Amino acid sequence: MQAMSSEGLSASPQPTQAVVGKQYGVTKPLLTAGPTESDIQRTLELKKFLVEAGLYESEEEAAKREEVLHRIGQIVKDWVKQLTRLRRYTDQMVEDANALIFTFGSYRLGVHGPGDGIDTLCVGPSYVNREEDFFIVLHDTLAEMEEVTELQPVPDAYVPVMKFKFDGISIDLLYTSVTLLVVPEDLAISDVSLLYNIDEPTVRSLNGCRDADQILKLVPNVEHFCTTLRCLRFWAKRRGVYSNVIGFLGGVNWALLVARVCQLYPNAVPSVLVSRFFRVYTQWRWPNPVMLCAIEEDELGFGVWDPRKNPRDRTHHMPIITPAYPCMNSSYNVSKSTLRVMMEQFQHGNKISEEIELDKAKWCALFEPYLFFKSYKNYLQVDIVAVDVDDLRAWKGWVESRLRKLTLMIERDTMEMLQCHPYPHTYVDKTKQCAHSAFYMGLQRKQGDKVQGQQFDIRGTVDEFKLSINMYNFWKPGMEIYLSHVRRSQLPFFVFPDGSKRPIQSRVLAKQHDHEVSGASSGERHLNWKSDLGGGSPEKQPASIITYKAGSTSPEILDKCVGVEVVESNKITLSGELEPGDGSNSIVITNVTSMTSVFEKFGI
Repeated sequence: MQAMSSEGLSASPQPTQAVVGKQYGVTKPLLTAGPTESDIQRTLELKKFLVEAGLYESEEEAAKREEVLHRIGQIVKDWVKQLTRLRRYTDQMVEDANALIFTFGSYRLGVHGPGDGIDTLCVGPSYVNREEDFFIVLHDTLAEMEEVTELQPVPDAYVPVMKFKFDGISIDLLYTSVTLLVVPEDLAISDVSLLYNIDEPTVRSLNGCRDADQILKLVPNVEHFCTTLRCLRFWAKRRGVYSNVIGFLGGVNWALLVARVCQLYPNAVPSVLVSRFFRVYTQWRWPNPVMLCAIEEDELGFGVWDPRKNPRDRTHHMPIITPAYPCMNSSYNVSKSTLRVMMEQFQHGNKISEEIELDKAKWCALFEPYLFFKSYKNYLQVDIVAVDVDDLRAWKGWVESRLRKLTLMIERDTMEMLQCHPYPHTYVDKTKQCAHSAFYMGLQRKQGDKVQGQQFDIRGTVDEFKLSINMYNFWKPGMEIYLSHVRRSQLPFFVFPDGSKRPIQSRVLAKQHDHEVSGASSGERHLNWKSDLGGGSPEKQPASIITYKAGSTSPEILDKCVGVEVVESNKITLSGELEPGDGSNSIVITNVTSMTSVFEKFGI
């Protein structure tokens, strides 16, 4: 990749032509036939849909991004020259001192859209370090600039990063120093020699760019790859399965999955590639890995993904392997619960795409949003509060990065009988007097097992999770977290787009949901009341196990950002109905206390 305004920063990679007879990937292609007239027509319709959906930025927006990247490039050059001068290097060294900005992620791959951020990497000389020079000196320089807002250093992240907005554009800036006194303008970021004598965080920082470059080299047709990836990124966001941090898949994961399908169908156009994407991954036998090329081992000694040698690699549920050395599993965050959700969504996508190929459905049907808040009877609500928006931004980032641990802990403590569906969207109650954000998880019993009436008490799980959250090194007064069980009928108004609860699901809509996911899949099915989560009948509303303030779906206490005192609690079944003999023992909220979560006081 080239730096600055050359190919490395180009938002529109040039298409390459598939070569007849050439093998892309680790296996032979499944089909090499070219497109039919119908395939070409459906591709034109798909592209039109993507344009009308607003997935492409304007020329003005593209020009602004280029300008922002050039400004950041000049800032880091000046920063390195300043440090070189302060350390009393020679005048010639000061003149030659240099740093380069490279891009990766969606911008580098050419699939970013309006409002998307830019993933960037700053490469500096050996004498400029990350801990002090980057996270302190450069941070302070950026903090003084009017164009820079929402500056947030995250030095303890798996890949250390500085997050900020520059003239309104979100930037994730990584830093790595290479074993060179002077960084040349024509530095080849893909050169393996850059990996000599560096630590693993530096390797991870470099590999975002190196992987992006490799992906573009390993696909038969870059233009078709980009259109297909843009489509499937949009689909994943609409269906609630786009988030690496929560335990689903992020940008690089989707890129690798799409690239592999492009290799299997090297002459296919995007409409066919989208259909084959769902066909391939509904039948994929996980945990067999998805790889674009053979895993390369090198004398540098960095660990690569290898379940034969590494016991931890054997625990990965959905391995998607990066192509650049050292090859790693990019999807290690995926859990059994999130894999289950994604497989259901792949099945849904496969059914719709088959109908599109038969001209029985339009492209818009594929991108219908997932109705998460109509898909479960029980939810876990995670409320995050802080004194102001700046504190909330940092606190929320920390909690979000740990939510996948909560999913794993619930799986562990319930022997995988209680299934979790974390939703990668946040919601804000603007009526709160403090800065607020909320996450949700759908909860249900494992499908197909006879566990009628079984109760799940996960108070200990919640205690353990909160203990890990409270280890935050940058905690400030006012940063609090509350976890509570919420039934579907008690969902707060702010989770719905129009700010009000939707009407009860009609028979027509229920049939539509049955049509979306066939068989025994969970989630979107309009499930039988008795066989779903236990007991009751559709006509009779389950009795409430928690007494809330009238007109509110969450404890009154959250309005004041403090906890509640719970007088008495009982276990409940997942249907939300009372167990025999529990009718007189419902939980009652009394006076305001400090930092006591409602959820801690009862099991589900």
